[in-house]
Amino acid sequence: WRHTPPDARAALLRRAAEMAAAERDDLAALQVFEVGKNWREADADVCETIDYLNYYADEMERLGAPRVLNPIPGETNTYCYEPKGLALILPPWNFPMAICAGMTAAALVAGNAVILKPASQSPVVAAALIDILRRAGIPDGVANFLPGPGEEVGEFLVQHPDIHLIAFTGSREVGCRINRLAADLAPGQQHLKKVIAEMGGKNAIIVDRDADLDEAVLGTVQSAFGYQGQKCSACSRVIVLDAVYDTFVSRLIEATRSLTIGPPDDPANFMGPVIDARAQRQILRYIEIGTTEATLALQRDVAHLPGYYVGPTIFTDVPPTAVIARDEIFGPVLSVLKARTLDEALQMALGVDYALTGGIYTRMPSHIAQAARDFNVGNLYINRKITGAIVGRQPFGGFKLSGIGSKAGGPDYLLQFLDPRTITENTLRRGFAPEE
Repeated sequence: WRHTPPDARAALLRRAAEMAAAERDDLAALQVFEVGKNWREADADVCETIDYLNYYADEMERLGAPRVLNPIPGETNTYCYEPKGLALILPPWNFPMAICAGMTAAALVAGNAVILKPASQSPVVAAALIDILRRAGIPDGVANFLPGPGEEVGEFLVQHPDIHLIAFTGSREVGCRINRLAADLAPGQQHLKKVIAEMGGKNAIIVDRDADLDEAVLGTVQSAFGYQGQKCSACSRVIVLDAVYDTFVSRLIEATRSLTIGPPDDPANFMGPVIDARAQRQILRYIEIGTTEATLALQRDVAHLPGYYVGPTIFTDVPPTAVIARDEIFGPVLSVLKARTLDEALQMALGVDYALTGGIYTRMPSHIAQAARDFNVGNLYINRKITGAIVGRQPFGGFKLSGIGSKAGGPDYLLQFLDPRTITENTLRRGFAPEE
């Protein structure tokens, strides 16, 4: 597989993209029923899968051609890339096909073999992706599917000496543990493992005093409560300038009251259940903590719904030091903070361990420029929602404790799955050896 020409590997990814497009509705349906995405979110995930397959095919063709470096008489210098070896792919359940496909396709098109260990909550969607890749022509033994408990299968593979690269998306706790385990040399291991880890966020939207509140309310609601807040890019804090605080909060609460909640297979519903009972318990625990730290302004009643539902919840008058303003909750819980100035708002926004996404609603050019300079997150969105990054348009990824590695869907991403080589040849020979 490593010696298959890059353009041939790219062609297989494009074939897989065509197959995914043809099966778009069925693949979305799997997500609706396995992970509780509504139809719109599930379809977007499939579309992102298709984008990843095509984008990384294009990128591999760009990187796959050897480059001649600074030629001089009597010597050629060539710069090229080769695959690292065996890649372990550990995707999340919240984007069960898109992120899974992105990491898997990047490893494969670069010439690596893959072991895909899907999240325990979403093995069916991952199996559908592997099926598409195999039907597209990925050879047997190159893309390997291995479902199982992360604490058993995942940990064993992370420490295995034959693994060269680990691509992970998930919690900070697990990502940090993977990084520690991967750093240790196992007996017989002759390489250092590369770790690419995306580990979440505690993302903030700033609402300036001159913001268009129609846009700000809509963007905040979509960013905070889309897919039940179960996105690493989701808005979990909104920092509002005091001049518009009361008006914004009133409109935010009424907009959240209007959200339809129920089974995700009904297209009328905006919100469905959270992923499982454990997630439900953890989110409700944070809500209980929040009631001791701030004002519970809204908690939608979902007791009548069977399943793991948590209603969208809004806390106001939240101090920046509150637990609910600092911990990643991964559910539909939004903290509203008040700031006197943009400088103070930026200080609040950046005063957490993460730096993944962020946003600002403002009509003041100087404040847009200030945010672009000082709002130091991986993906900054100005006057729009902070979720829904598009492959090749908004390459995705952050820093601080949001993760390590280059942005997914960007021009640097494939380089992480490759090793560069330089080949130098002295061409000033005296004669040539005969052909054997």
